[in-house]
Amino acid sequence: MNSRREAMAQIANTRAPEMGGNGNFIEEFGCDVFGIKTMSEYLPKPVFKKLRQTMESGKALDSSIADDVAHAMKAWAIRRGATHYTHWFMPLTGATAEKHDSFLEPVENGEVIARFSGKNLIMGEPDASSFPSGGLRSTAEARGYTAWDPTSPAFIKRENGVATLYIPTAFCSYTGEVLDKKTPLLRSMQVLGQQAKRLLRCFGKDFEAGAKVTLGAEQEYFLIDKRFYVQRPDLMQTGRTLFGAPPQRHQQLEDHYFGAIKPRILSFMSELDRELWRMGIPAKTRHNEVAPAQFEVAPVFEEVNLAVDHNMLIMDALKRIADKHGFVCLLHEKPFAGVNGSGKHNNWSISVGDVNLLNPGTDPHQNAIFLTSLCAVIQAVDRHADLLRSSIAGAGNDHRLGANEAPPAIISMYLGEQLADIVEQIEQGGAKSSKRGKTLKIGADILPELPCDATDRNRTSPFAFTGNKFEFRAAGSSQSCASPNIVLNTAVAEAFDEIASTLENLPKSADFHAELQKILSSIIRKHKKIIFNGNNYSDEWKKEAARRGLPNLRTTPEAIKPLTDEKNIALFEKYGVFNRAEMLSRHEIFLEEYERKIGIEAGLSLKLARTHIIPAVAAYLESLGRSLETERLLGVKKSKLSAYAGRISGRLDSLIEISDKLESQISSGDKISKLIDTMGELRSIADAAEGEVCNELWTLPKYCEMLFVY
Repeated sequence: MNSRREAMAQIANTRAPEMGGNGNFIEEFGCDVFGIKTMSEYLPKPVFKKLRQTMESGKALDSSIADDVAHAMKAWAIRRGATHYTHWFMPLTGATAEKHDSFLEPVENGEVIARFSGKNLIMGEPDASSFPSGGLRSTAEARGYTAWDPTSPAFIKRENGVATLYIPTAFCSYTGEVLDKKTPLLRSMQVLGQQAKRLLRCFGKDFEAGAKVTLGAEQEYFLIDKRFYVQRPDLMQTGRTLFGAPPQRHQQLEDHYFGAIKPRILSFMSELDRELWRMGIPAKTRHNEVAPAQFEVAPVFEEVNLAVDHNMLIMDALKRIADKHGFVCLLHEKPFAGVNGSGKHNNWSISVGDVNLLNPGTDPHQNAIFLTSLCAVIQAVDRHADLLRSSIAGAGNDHRLGANEAPPAIISMYLGEQLADIVEQIEQGGAKSSKRGKTLKIGADILPELPCDATDRNRTSPFAFTGNKFEFRAAGSSQSCASPNIVLNTAVAEAFDEIASTLENLPKSADFHAELQKILSSIIRKHKKIIFNGNNYSDEWKKEAARRGLPNLRTTPEAIKPLTDEKNIALFEKYGVFNRAEMLSRHEIFLEEYERKIGIEAGLSLKLARTHIIPAVAAYLESLGRSLETERLLGVKKSKLSAYAGRISGRLDSLIEISDKLESQISSGDKISKLIDTMGELRSIADAAEGEVCNELWTLPKYCEMLFVY
């Protein structure tokens, strides 16, 4: 209790640092990025032109320019204060990885020069066996390669005055298997772009430029004072509280959401924005989220590969800058039981040239393209709902999905009243009007004019249409956005492929719009079961979803099993995104990671129960025993203290009994599901005891302190 008191006293006297002005943040934006403007200044014009073509069109890099690019990048980085560079990549650990090398190179006479060659830029060689590979690599087969991704610009990252040049790269094994999340994302973007252009050619639109998949990733997080964090071993080792009773007041009054931002938090957010802007990350929104001590940062939409890279940098910056301000940033999906967890809303859209395929538009042709694209997404989500669920599976998200702030594990689509009505009309033979009474003619069919905001929002839906994009709300706050977008891109590419193939094979005499109507009607009849505009939290929906045959994969082991299904392996192999070995390896990696995390939590639950909670309850029972002895000496005959002490004694017995049970299960290697159930039993008793044991004896910082004192 003394350490808790001391922490609260120190926090009460902590003042937010004066951050000063933001300076000319417009001029500073992207100053630490080797982007288009900087390239044009440092590169010879012919080299700049070739590199820009690769960046914008996805064409293969001309290796003859690598030395020129490397030289310019080195000169710029050194001028910005960098002494080292690193190939920055995303192995299957869920985090990023880096190995720093200096520009320094010895020459004759004990002198040194700064050198960075095209080979250094294009390729690195980290040890592949030391990263998760799911059996693709063994310790005896260690070689792996990082390969420069020129579509995501290099940047300088600064920490404690140290500047380092970061080069985004892909990561693969010596034998070519994919060991990262960037490579399959780039592959999925390529195949979706190819199929989208095919589809648009069927509508008479031909574009040289490739398709552009865009992503806006909203990032939720918690901040707690570091002085509480260091007193919570569970937070330090697992990212979530294994014990802790929700305070009497938490988020019931809904007064934290969009509330006034406290000074210490605002100072942190201000520094965060400035760092993100310098790295070219267009952070736009900052605000209080629903739960106390919960917040959100959201950037403007970007091309999906760059947006994924930027989101990983955002998570890194959140942690580093929080530490500078005396906070700890918690990115676990459910760090505190009983209040909202944290997610990452994956806002996804696709354009080709000047056509946003998910923009309803105002002209007849655009409406036809939109409704075709909409039906393709409906097919993709229904056919591959299991894979979408797999893409956001994890031990942390298991605690969050289906709670009162996150969609359930059942994947469904929300279209809104107007679009749902139009889809129903198409199924019946062609949309004639919308509920808003607007109509327009496109050949044989009459399709409604659709305003951009044609739908309401449904916060309970995992996959919702929100104007000109789809929002996949089920992704967890600690997860990479790469995985759900790999699935989305590939699944929609398959749907585009099938529709385009049918349209391309129509006889010249066929009525294009009539045949298109038949295709869309068929898709809706087969896949409309995925559409649900109601309350996804209700018990009625669970029953209805089961009746419709929608999968309800509630736990991570269930959710990742589809990675081994033949239909899913065939999908990814067909489009060259993953091969069979890569798919099976991912299942093995994710299952092993899940089991290890639960094992760590189980061992720590046992340790905390025996070293913190049981001693606190026993000490309180001892104090009650002294009070009972005092009553006896005073001759008190009718007292309820004895019954109360008996209740506390019962709590203590239960804690000891369940702790012993958990220890036995851990020792005997029981199933993970049994460990989870026993941890739940132990927590239930411990959290009840927290509300009864004398506050002076409770050693772990409580929710009412961590969530409100900052």
